[in-house]
Amino acid sequence: MELCILLFPLILQVLVSSYPASAANSKLFREYIGAEDKGVTFSDVPIHPEVDFHFILSFAIDYTTSSSPPSPTNGDFIAYWDTKNLTPSHVSSIKASHSNVKAAMSLGGDTINDQYVYFNPESINSWVRNAIHSITEIATQYSLDGIDIDYEHFHADPETFAECIGRLLFYLKQNKVVSFASIAPYEADSVQPYYLALWRRYSHLIDYVNFQFYAYDKGTTISQFLEHFEEQSSNYRDGKVLVSFGTGDSGGLSPEHGFFRACKRLKHQGKLHGIFIWSADDSKKAGFKYEKQSQTLLASTK
Repeated sequence: MELCILLFPLILQVLVSSYPASAANSKLFREYIGAEDKGVTFSDVPIHPEVDFHFILSFAIDYTTSSSPPSPTNGDFIAYWDTKNLTPSHVSSIKASHSNVKAAMSLGGDTINDQYVYFNPESINSWVRNAIHSITEIATQYSLDGIDIDYEHFHADPETFAECIGRLLFYLKQNKVVSFASIAPYEADSVQPYYLALWRRYSHLIDYVNFQFYAYDKGTTISQFLEHFEEQSSNYRDGKVLVSFGTGDSGGLSPEHGFFRACKRLKHQGKLHGIFIWSADDSKKAGFKYEKQSQTLLASTK
């Protein structure tokens, strides 16, 4: 494996053409789940039969569970989501019950035990080696189909981040550990440069951009939201930029203030590549009403 990692840039040049950009999917619905230990289960969430539904387990983190506070483990990931209510058998069951459901895991996230989760590799090769081993193990155990990258804090430069994540995605896809990959950036000077560096080098390995539009200010208007969408579509050129909102105390354009009207405009223009929600944990108390509305909009032919 060490030799493969060292030779990676040469291998990539030969094989890059084997990864064409994925086609737009206007019926894609994605939902993060399990980050807040609120006891939400897959079967709680309504699933429309005419959408492509992705559950995204949140989060797998390369931090210890045994130390206090948790400390970085250089790419040795473990499942930090609600493993009591979101088990491997639960993944298998929901996928068996709904042929349109796939499952993924998200790496990183914002915090762990009220402290920031940092991308903190000791070196590119050692982080990639450890990540390949641990992520493959988790993906196999949970029968996962995809991976999402959601680091939001960094103790490394953007180029190191791009190489680590890019090489990891290349291995996972080349060896069919996962079939799709996404990234979850948002507009901040401390975050966006890392994902743009990754996109410049490895966009051919990234199927979806789960852009966190709910990280914009509260009170965002429809016109501002559409401007943000065009800006990020330009930043992640030729990518499938998904629109999003949060069901907790989030910012951005909310469902109550025009999110679905904005989605209909994008759909009319052929630009609605999908919707994702953060998160099922927050939506449970309201009965997942916006999950239902999102999927109905995506499934509609109008």
